[in-house]
Amino acid sequence: MGASFDTIVIGLGGVGSAAAYALASQNVRTLGIDRFNPPHARGSSHGETRIIRKAYFEHPSYVPLLLRAYELWQQIECVAEQKLFHRTGLLEIGPSDGIVVPGVLSSAALHGLDIETMSMSEARRRFPGIDGDASWRVLLERDAGYLNVEECVATYLKHARLKGAELKTDELVVDWQSRHGTVVVRTDKTVYHARSLVVAAGPWASETLSRYQLPLRVVRKHLYWYQGRTPGYRQDQGFPCYFYETPHGYFYGFPELDRSGAKVARHSGGDVAQGPVDGLHPADADDRNLVEIFLKQNMPDMILECCQTRGCYYTMTPDENFIVDCLPDAPNVTVIAGLSGHGFKFTSVLGEIAALLSTGYHPPCSIDFLSLRRFEPSP
Repeated sequence: MGASFDTIVIGLGGVGSAAAYALASQNVRTLGIDRFNPPHARGSSHGETRIIRKAYFEHPSYVPLLLRAYELWQQIECVAEQKLFHRTGLLEIGPSDGIVVPGVLSSAALHGLDIETMSMSEARRRFPGIDGDASWRVLLERDAGYLNVEECVATYLKHARLKGAELKTDELVVDWQSRHGTVVVRTDKTVYHARSLVVAAGPWASETLSRYQLPLRVVRKHLYWYQGRTPGYRQDQGFPCYFYETPHGYFYGFPELDRSGAKVARHSGGDVAQGPVDGLHPADADDRNLVEIFLKQNMPDMILECCQTRGCYYTMTPDENFIVDCLPDAPNVTVIAGLSGHGFKFTSVLGEIAALLSTGYHPPCSIDFLSLRRFEPSP
């Protein structure tokens, strides 16, 4: 019989690292397992930065989760004595009758969030270097910014260990079973037992949960870095993060942080990864061309010579909302999957929720809209 724990966490990226920390902080005997050595560049929790924001255009029910996420990011910063969250502000730009601007304003009104509105011409004056259609509306959320993604994962893992969690890296889970209130996890090295299981496997969720045939598809995404002709795009000059809704899709980016340039990417599009996730991201000339057209039209002081490229994955659900639930036939197994390209900002609170669910408690925020039941066929 292998080693026994209270809870096992499969996957130690954004959610899994936060879950391991939250469990260990409650004196739960915790084992975390990852097939690689996180933070790594094989999945979704990498690429230097991720935007964090409160006025959520995707669904207003995310806002209470975000309010708690903000508290938890502050808590781990205090514990680690390390800055992970940088409040640069966020410009959200697009047509008044589009998806982003009305969605942001609706969430802000419902939850009493502070959003500043301005015209495109006023935004140009206040933030030299941006541009856009004269009819577009510009929203500024000051209490937004970015997270240092690899540092977040590394910090949660470090402090999970300090709290007593046992973490196994470069170890592949080949099978797991839940019977009679006990979980058995078999890896390529040994067998472990626990009372509960958290599956936070990112783009490997479909593989890890193959018997459940979750409606997930994995999309390859590309990240690019460019430099500005002037210092105006730099963070130390007050340039914020941004998110655009354009006729060619959604684009987002960050201020220049150092000599590597400013990160920018296309939020829409992407190629579905066929077969097992391999961590490879072949160059996509069409994707890069769309990004450079976006920059030429909306960031005209950016030099269109790409400094570096990287890739990551979006694990998409049909409605692009997360899956946060316990399995119907195995209530001691918590699944957090399908973060659909907008989940990293939530990982602090999703880790807390995973810890609560796996130890038999209900989370303080409603997660009904993220349940597996929404994928059940209608009667």
